[in-house]
Amino acid sequence: MNRIMLILPLALLTTVPHAQQSKNRVGILNVQTVVKAMPSAKAYLDLNARAASDLAAKQKSVQALAAKTATAADRAALTKAQQAYAAARADYAKRIDEAFRPVGTKMNAAVAKVARANGYTVVLDERVAAQTSLIVYANEGATNLNNAVIKELK
Repeated sequence: MNRIMLILPLALLTTVPHAQQSKNRVGILNVQTVVKAMPSAKAYLDLNARAASDLAAKQKSVQALAAKTATAADRAALTKAQQAYAAARADYAKRIDEAFRPVGTKMNAAVAKVARANGYTVVLDERVAAQTSLIVYANEGATNLNNAVIKELK
């Protein structure tokens, strides 16, 4: 009985280093960089750029009208411009989502294939991780999957 009590703690100590070793790998991907490198994403990227410039112009118009709301006609014009901006933004959001769907599906399949082939269990979007402070430090060379995914897509 004394032998077991002596051997048991030693046996437990030998398993501690193994329990701390993780086989999980985290990869980082800049989604925008990968999308820009995809030949099939041209329509999505063009629509995104057109939406951004059109909405910026509409926003500037709304701001100009908001600065001069002295009369009832000015307020009516502002309301109409705000409604037009909101409708355009909703329409563009719907169209952008539809345009991204096939691009996203293709990209996600490539990311999954590269991640599985290289032993990654989690892949994070670099921009989202940076904005949310999700990642404090990452070894860029060991975690960046951009080139591998772009190569897979071509």
